Amino acid sequence: MRWIIGMISAVVITTQASAVGLEDLSNKDAVGGLKAALTQAADTAVGELGMENGFFSNPKVKIPLPSTLKKAEKAMHMFGMGDQADELVLRMNRAAEAAVPEARALLTDAVKNMSVQDAKDILTGGDDAATQYFKKTTSGPMAEKFLPIVKKATEDVQLAQQYNQFAEAGAKFGVVKKDQASLEQYVTQKTLDGVYTMMAEEEKAIRKDPMGQASSLIKKVFGAVGK
Repeated sequence: MRWIIGMISAVVITTQASAVGLEDLSNKDAVGGLKAALTQAADTAVGELGMENGFFSNPKVKIPLPSTLKKAEKAMHMFGMGDQADELVLRMNRAAEAAVPEARALLTDAVKNMSVQDAKDILTGGDDAATQYFKKTTSGPMAEKFLPIVKKATEDVQLAQQYNQFAEAGAKFGVVKKDQASLEQYVTQKTLDGVYTMMAEEEKAIRKDPMGQASSLIKKVFGAVGK
């Protein structure tokens, strides 16, 4: 009999919880739930990308050769330079994997500094509203953290040095895009893109299935948003 009463109580509580709408949430709930969700998303994204092959084996974020070199990749293989091209691709992705852990503290700080209005704008925004917030608040500082790590990881690759010499001159004449004027800048931007791509996926998953999240506050807040 006790377990029957317990089951009925659980159903009643669940029904009451599901009836909560966004207007019923306090500012504390809204901000707390969002911060919990974004911290979870950041930890997951950084954890997945920051391990070996986090970039290299993930087709969604794998960093290819810059477009200028990509056009010559087939010829490079034909003329015996394929190993150099392959090494550069691997080193670029390893550089990204080494740099990504630096993002964790910056993303966490962005969450901590979020205002109540920021939180409500994100909660009622599109599927990637939080990701856009992160881009606005962290892309600059994150690039500064990534760049020296990327430079160190690629500076002894012969093809990288040759590319930089060509790209620097090419950028002056508009032959090479500004974001590809150096290999370090290119990889740094691609690393940022990878972080935000994975953050957007995590955000979308939380919005789509709030009840599948571990935190009761995340369930409450994002469940209300879906109404």
